[in-house]
Amino acid sequence: MKIKCAIFDFDGTLFDSMFIWDSIGEIYLRSLGKEPKPSMREDVRPLSLYQSACYFKKEYDISLSVEEIMAGVNQTIEQFYIHEVLPKPGVVDFLEQMKKAKIPMCIATASDRYQIKAALSRCEMEHYFEAIFTCSEVGHGKDEPVIFQKAMEHFCADRSATIVFEDAIHAIQTAKADGFAVVAVFDNSEKRQTEIRDLSDCYITDFEHTEEFWELASAE
Repeated sequence: MKIKCAIFDFDGTLFDSMFIWDSIGEIYLRSLGKEPKPSMREDVRPLSLYQSACYFKKEYDISLSVEEIMAGVNQTIEQFYIHEVLPKPGVVDFLEQMKKAKIPMCIATASDRYQIKAALSRCEMEHYFEAIFTCSEVGHGKDEPVIFQKAMEHFCADRSATIVFEDAIHAIQTAKADGFAVVAVFDNSEKRQTEIRDLSDCYITDFEHTEEFWELASAE
């Protein structure tokens, strides 16, 4: 496979940050005196922050505006991105290998731009990525392929030369259904690993063991 661009998810793929997203909805709702429904985590998993705020407002009868809900959630998580979140083991070395292989890279994320830029800047990783695409800015969550399409178009590539790195099954399903090749990255937050392995073109347990990817990348 001749790769002309690589699209990376951020949370759970490049950075070990999914635990904050898995719990942020519950933390925020309980701060308002609302008890989260058992299905809440899975309900919001494929949604952008804006979509999640709309969901919270409707499902939990919150009197705040969508913008106020988004601000409240952001206040809860922003310090985590600015001061704490770290890349997964092996990520920096892998990105360096990708750079040496002259494979252009970007990020496609459901998180907000300023959070991603803060984490990348602190970890001195901004220079690896030519662009950042966010679900909020694109106007679609990863339940639709728009963000992957926009990222691909940025590089003037087509699907046959584009690879998507993702950890979440909903995003993998979306990318695969739209014709993208997908490298699935294991993350503890995602329980459906058998389905993910079967669905993806390549499956890596971590970025310290990427031999399967390089075999895919070198295949004619």
